[in-house]
Amino acid sequence: MITFRDAKITDLQILLNIYNWAVENTTASFDLSPQTLEQRSGWFSHYGGKHPLIVAEMDGSVVGYASLSTFREKEGYAPTAEVSIYVDPDFHRRGIGKALLEKIISIGRELGFHCIIAGITAGNDISVKMHQNFGFTYCGIFKEVAYKFDRWQDCLFYQLIL
Repeated sequence: MITFRDAKITDLQILLNIYNWAVENTTASFDLSPQTLEQRSGWFSHYGGKHPLIVAEMDGSVVGYASLSTFREKEGYAPTAEVSIYVDPDFHRRGIGKALLEKIISIGRELGFHCIIAGITAGNDISVKMHQNFGFTYCGIFKEVAYKFDRWQDCLFYQLIL
């Protein structure tokens, strides 16, 4: 059974491990080098209150996380958030990403967000399908906006109006 809770600073090492695996093995992040604990500590400090960071647990172990981040800094964008989801690779294909997305959307509604944005690297068909299943609609593509794994990467944008 999957349970959810707010992330705690004591989760930071496992969140770092999950994220760094994605950095090194996928285009889900456009970071090119693994993050340090110090860097991720700075990242962690941006969450709480209006911008939640939650973890999914199975049998008492953190197996993934999701967040709603500031979409852009200008005040007019405050009702919009950007979603991120990362799952421990040992727990892929067990419905954890889907469960995290469902939970973070629910939290976004409770917090009064109007819109959630998802930036998904082209070719990540599993993420695209998952977001579409929750009602996210395609908005457009930014062509060749990142360079990773020796090739240009496109970024697809999806949105969910709450």
